[in-house]
Amino acid sequence: MVRLFRVSIPTSLIALLVSEAVLLFSCYLLSSLYLHEDPEFFLLYGGGLFKIAGVVVVMMLLLYFSDLYSDYRVRQRTLLLQQVCLAVGGTFLAQATLSYGKLDVILPKWIMIYGSAAALIAVPTWRIFYSNIVSKSIGAQKLLFLGSSTVVGEIMERLSTRPELGLTPIGFIEDQPAGLEAIHGVPCLGGCADLVSIVESRKPDRIIVGMTERRGRLPIEALLDLRFSGIHISEAATLYETVFSRISTRDLRPSHLVFTEELGPRPSSVMLQSFYSLGLGIIGFLIAFPIMVVVFLLVKFTSKGPALYRQTRVGLSEEPFTLYKFRSMYVDAEARTGAVWAVKNDPRITPLGRWLRSLRLDELPQLFNVIRGEMAIVGPRPERPEFVTQLHERIPYYRQRHCVKPGITGWAQINYKYGDTIEDTIVKLEFDLYYIKNLAPALDAYIIFQTIKVMLFSRGAQ
Repeated sequence: MVRLFRVSIPTSLIALLVSEAVLLFSCYLLSSLYLHEDPEFFLLYGGGLFKIAGVVVVMMLLLYFSDLYSDYRVRQRTLLLQQVCLAVGGTFLAQATLSYGKLDVILPKWIMIYGSAAALIAVPTWRIFYSNIVSKSIGAQKLLFLGSSTVVGEIMERLSTRPELGLTPIGFIEDQPAGLEAIHGVPCLGGCADLVSIVESRKPDRIIVGMTERRGRLPIEALLDLRFSGIHISEAATLYETVFSRISTRDLRPSHLVFTEELGPRPSSVMLQSFYSLGLGIIGFLIAFPIMVVVFLLVKFTSKGPALYRQTRVGLSEEPFTLYKFRSMYVDAEARTGAVWAVKNDPRITPLGRWLRSLRLDELPQLFNVIRGEMAIVGPRPERPEFVTQLHERIPYYRQRHCVKPGITGWAQINYKYGDTIEDTIVKLEFDLYYIKNLAPALDAYIIFQTIKVMLFSRGAQ
């Protein structure tokens, strides 16, 4: 695993990105060498290398938006070919659009055609080969679990469905192994007294400690000897954060939060976020203003009531503020029910509102909240006071999410559905705690980039 943008990314995915960039570049480079009458001049002095690089960047972005880098395992070859065809077609469309601007940044027609034809063959072929052979040869870290807590079980289940993470459980050790045979296909190898012998025979790369009860049971001396012998030992909660990109609240104790040196938010990061959120808010408001005028008129004339909707939300330090949105529900939608969460196929939402929500256009007025300093571009979703009071009482650590400004988009919003249950709220809180711990411009940039993908493909909205 490689840590980029404050996010753990599988090494196999990095290798795939690099290899496909080289492969695509080679397709268009060879096409240039074969078709251009003076390839050396075109590539070195005519901007050919720059033009090829631009085509490769556009195509890889389109492959990314098609989810070909979210899970690169080939499940259906026909679907893979269709997705690559869409990426190639989108690249042609981008080149055609640029040609209207009379910009000298497009590839000559036949170089583009031949290079794209080669890419249509090369990319699916390489992807199938990589998925079946190369990714398996990169080598996975062998994990030995000490304990079988709920968190350990969730990690095992996750790793069984995500082999590209490069982490392979070889077994677990339990203090009282009687009756335990396997968890999600991972075998029980013995008891704590057998730890040293199991390590010598199985040779794990890492030992993950996930015992529910440790007092008087944790083989601390054996672990200390193993640590000094060079074996990496870590908490199950730490590995959980790596593989799920969220912080587990099941084994989280207040002392973990009080004494950890890594937990954010760091004052410097919060201050820096305030500056660039304000700048992005102003720029975004100016760019989106024409779209906002159109949406305002559509809402105004398609359903009864005001186009702009105002609602009280809880912000930084639990201070209430007025949040602005384009109205997506019928007037007095909660007159009978009171404050309730939105649900799938919510009857309170207007036909236009459903479309606005799917594209996140109803949230554009929140840029005004960002300019006023009440919100940031990225942060936890601001909740209504009626719900905050209930959630404080029912969910541990819920108050801690108010230590940063709420955001228009956020880590929970791009990674999890719009929840309508307490269980969903707990999962979203775990994503929020991860974001607060890792708050940084790099993570914000990653979230904004992912949000564009969510908006384009109408995912995660409700």
